[in-house]
Amino acid sequence: MNTSNTMLPFTESPFLRPRLAVVIPCYRVKEKIVSVVAGCLDYADYVIAVDDCCPEKSGAHLQEQSHDPRVTVVFHEVNQGVGGAMATGFEAALKTDADIIVKMDGDGQMLAEDLPRLVAPLTSRRADFTKGNRFYDLRALRRMPAVRRFGNFCLTFLTKAASGHWQMSDPTNGYLAIRRPALEMLNLHLLDRRYFFEISLLVQLNVIRALVCDVPLPARYADEKSSLNPMRIAVSFPGKLLKSLLHRLWWRYYIYDINIGSVFLSIGTVLCLLGSLFGAYRWGTDPFDHTDESAGTVALAMLPIILGFQMVLQFLVFDTHDQPAEALSNQFDEKSTGLLRKEQGSATVLPEATPRATSARNQ
Repeated sequence: MNTSNTMLPFTESPFLRPRLAVVIPCYRVKEKIVSVVAGCLDYADYVIAVDDCCPEKSGAHLQEQSHDPRVTVVFHEVNQGVGGAMATGFEAALKTDADIIVKMDGDGQMLAEDLPRLVAPLTSRRADFTKGNRFYDLRALRRMPAVRRFGNFCLTFLTKAASGHWQMSDPTNGYLAIRRPALEMLNLHLLDRRYFFEISLLVQLNVIRALVCDVPLPARYADEKSSLNPMRIAVSFPGKLLKSLLHRLWWRYYIYDINIGSVFLSIGTVLCLLGSLFGAYRWGTDPFDHTDESAGTVALAMLPIILGFQMVLQFLVFDTHDQPAEALSNQFDEKSTGLLRKEQGSATVLPEATPRATSARNQ
């Protein structure tokens, strides 16, 4: 069966472009899901829609309206949240021969026309993971309410610290793409099942030292209603960020690798704790001794704290600069990953990709 697809950009001329699978979590998107999937089919080889026990029966509606063999609908009997839907979608995508897996929402905010730009760093083998960044659009930032803008900037900084991706921004952007080898290395069961999904994914990517890249994409808002509860985020996210930070530090600096950053963090933390505990003990006994502490006692408490704080700062500098130089996926056998899949028989040189160019391929 021959299928026409809009070609995605690819830099290695004698090889076919990578296969693309788009995963769409579906919850209350009945009005938009059909048009969203139709747009994806202009670019994707597979579209996997996950109906997360949607009360509007979005998945069933899509099955009725779309009969394209490239579209697969998976149903959850119990609502698992966007993270649970994506875990199911990732597992389904890995059962195909897709080389790149994209996550796109079903509410119409993310346009299929942006797919070539989103996956370009992956097809050129410059990154393992890409995601959209709305903060490049200064006009959109000016239209954003000041309180929301301040909240986004605070969340971005805290996410950078928790995930270790100090060079990225807009951490909750859900328009993302990942190469197959990197996805196969992730522990999908550790991904958050709710709205912390994107941040937990970034943490897992840092642990395996995957190369992450931001792609400027414009912000688009229409009449869709967000199901995010700001108060729930303010209450739940700080604890999850702290837990993610500790998880990343443990696995990144003590399980997968031991380096100078591990030394700075360990010694600095111990010195700060010892100095603080000694100072607290001496301060607590003062009311009973009725004496003032000597300068030597004060220095004995402060010196470990100062030295420990300096070592923790050195660790932060190391952590911000310790970024992978090459995409993790490039270290795998190229032929087994499918990124450089040759046509059966003689190789065909592809022309430069354009949004309207099409190519036929035997399925």
